[in-house]
Amino acid sequence: MIKGVRVTHLDQFQDERGKVMRMLRADSEFFEGFGEIYFSTIYPGAIKAWRQHREMTQNYAVVLGEIQLILYDDRPGSETRGVLHEVHISPENYCLVTVPPMIWYGFKGVSKMEAVVANCANMPHNAMEIERLPADSTNIPYFWDIGQG
Repeated sequence: MIKGVRVTHLDQFQDERGKVMRMLRADSEFFEGFGEIYFSTIYPGAIKAWRQHREMTQNYAVVLGEIQLILYDDRPGSETRGVLHEVHISPENYCLVTVPPMIWYGFKGVSKMEAVVANCANMPHNAMEIERLPADSTNIPYFWDIGQG
């Protein structure tokens, strides 16, 4: 595990009418504040990578479909520098992945349907604090299996 990254099991409550999928509460020990919440989708086999936030903490959950989330620590002086971590997130593995600043991350849609990803960030989006690399960057020692999806 990468230092500062958290994977937290989340509760789901289901009855004959549907489901409630809890994501993040203000009284959770890891809640850092509210900046914005947004939903994005990713198509089967599509890749959204790589990005790193200098200041923002991300809190990801997937409410429909499945993603493969890859995290990479290249922070100077970090005790987990060079570590890659992979997490599959879906309603069947319903969890909150907290990504602290300065961790590279990307994800791939791995279900047969479009996946819906929820993100509750601790600050509003600011394009000036994001760094991006292409999915095939050699700066990150991970190869996305393009043939799978």
